[in-house]
Amino acid sequence: MFETRLKDAADRVQAHLDAVIAPMGDLSVVQAMRYASAGGKRLRAFLVLETARLHGIAPEQAIWPAAAVEALHAYSLVHDDLPCMDDDDLRRGLPTVHVQWDQATAVLAGDALQTLAFELLARPECSPDATVRADLVLGLARAVGAQGMVRGQALDIAAETAPEPLTLEQITELQAGKTGALIEWSAAAGPVLARADSAPLRAYAQALGLAFQIADDILDVTGDEETAGKRLQKDEKAGKATFVSLLGLDGARARAAELIEQAHVALDSYGDEAETLRQAARFVIARQS
Repeated sequence: MFETRLKDAADRVQAHLDAVIAPMGDLSVVQAMRYASAGGKRLRAFLVLETARLHGIAPEQAIWPAAAVEALHAYSLVHDDLPCMDDDDLRRGLPTVHVQWDQATAVLAGDALQTLAFELLARPECSPDATVRADLVLGLARAVGAQGMVRGQALDIAAETAPEPLTLEQITELQAGKTGALIEWSAAAGPVLARADSAPLRAYAQALGLAFQIADDILDVTGDEETAGKRLQKDEKAGKATFVSLLGLDGARARAAELIEQAHVALDSYGDEAETLRQAARFVIARQS
């Protein structure tokens, strides 16, 4: 059931993004936007669509914030891959945007995808209630700005030249911003759309987001580059502290499993209706890419 819904979410979001980008023409920057927003697991979009379903929100409404979060995520990857950041040349098995075009085009394409995300949330199709749209925009701005994802990225960059490796507490804080904040926004989108209590799904997402990053660190050590579609073992070669370097491989796996159990418990109030979200949590620590 989960795999089917994840694929359906990916297909629907891809079609929606293609449709909203199509009228923008064929400049290099627009070509780069299409390129950057194609593919990927679409886990964040799935969380939006699935939590919206739990709260009775129509799919044709939920697709707007689902596409928005994927446009935002694509922007973050384009900028993260730049030489001034993580300096990666491979993403989803393809050349990164600055390699396929150039750095200036990559910067502009990322900028355009970021602003597109907020445009999609602000459109009336996202919600007939302007207060709901404003809440989604405000929440996303906080999740991805200097209180969230950008903060996490800044802490990560600072760690590269820090005299001492980060502690477990510091890495947890870093990843709560860099990875976790956007996952939390995605899981809370359904109750926000329905003007319902988002606390249970935020608790679910906080555990899920940290487990996701631990799984990433494990994959960086044990994974296959061709399967993962990106360069691996970069953190180890750079001497950066990770969950694996601090906890060991078995310890990291055990901690990820504990977090998945926490995520499951957070869904108790939804009963069997949340089974697909429980499957999503298990997927996060079993994935190979």
